Amino acid sequence: MTRAIWTGNLSFGLVSIPVRLFQAAATKDVRFHQFQAGTGQRIRLRRVVPEAEAETEPGLDRGWDRPTAAPGPSVRPEPPGEPAEDAVAYEDVVKGYELDRDTYVMVAPEELEGLAPEQTRTIEIEDFVDLADIDPVYFEKSYYVAPQRGGEKPYALLLRAMQDSGKVAIARFVLRTREHLAAVRPMDGVIGLETLFYADEVRPPAEIGLPLPAQRISERELTMARALVESLATAWEPERYRDTYRERVLELIEAKARGEELVIEAPPSPPAVPDLMAALRASVEAARQRRAGDAERSGRSKRAGG
Repeated sequence: MTRAIWTGNLSFGLVSIPVRLFQAAATKDVRFHQFQAGTGQRIRLRRVVPEAEAETEPGLDRGWDRPTAAPGPSVRPEPPGEPAEDAVAYEDVVKGYELDRDTYVMVAPEELEGLAPEQTRTIEIEDFVDLADIDPVYFEKSYYVAPQRGGEKPYALLLRAMQDSGKVAIARFVLRTREHLAAVRPMDGVIGLETLFYADEVRPPAEIGLPLPAQRISERELTMARALVESLATAWEPERYRDTYRERVLELIEAKARGEELVIEAPPSPPAVPDLMAALRASVEAARQRRAGDAERSGRSKRAGG
């Protein structure tokens, strides 16, 4: 059974709803370990200080005091054959913030702990806004909010009120050691929670040179582009879209596990950029043919099922 990652209360005015938080999605990346080629020996990463840097200690050269090491768990002894003196003990690790190239301010763990937000167990609703007013770029991670025993009725009341009003709640809460901004909203008949990026975390388009200078677009080009959009328009069905790269990687792994060797074809070269109108016409025609093929396959499937 899925475990809750957070338990506490959802505060709605003077109403406090006991709730639990569950992850709504999880990535399914294919994860690999690192090995030395030809030996099958597993590669381990260790915290080390290069000799040249260890001798100069640049932080001390600039007159900064070396931070007092915070207490921490003991370090696992290095296996035989590896020089233990090269590894940096966990309790000797501090953080350095780069002010400029090769210029750092050292901060000890206990200094950061003193600034950590209070570990409250409350999702505090501050405002209600229209969901359409929140640009999707602000959404960070999705969760489901589930009521605990005794919180079912106020949970259902808040859900219904948001559904009827078309509003979503803006709230704050602390997850682990970070205070998060969040949108609390109806989601598939339950209450969902989306952690949000703060405004200063979202890069403005101008930072990367957008928007582009005004472009002259003819009415014929616009008409053809609209036709292409309409020809590709459909209902949102997320199950139609699969991670084909991950599927190919898993097929490769399964084949190699069976002792097979697959021939990996080189990716095709990108096509040359054709005339814009010609590309639009060809795209519309291809979309119509694909739509007709989908309809024909759907019809055959329904006849076979009937």
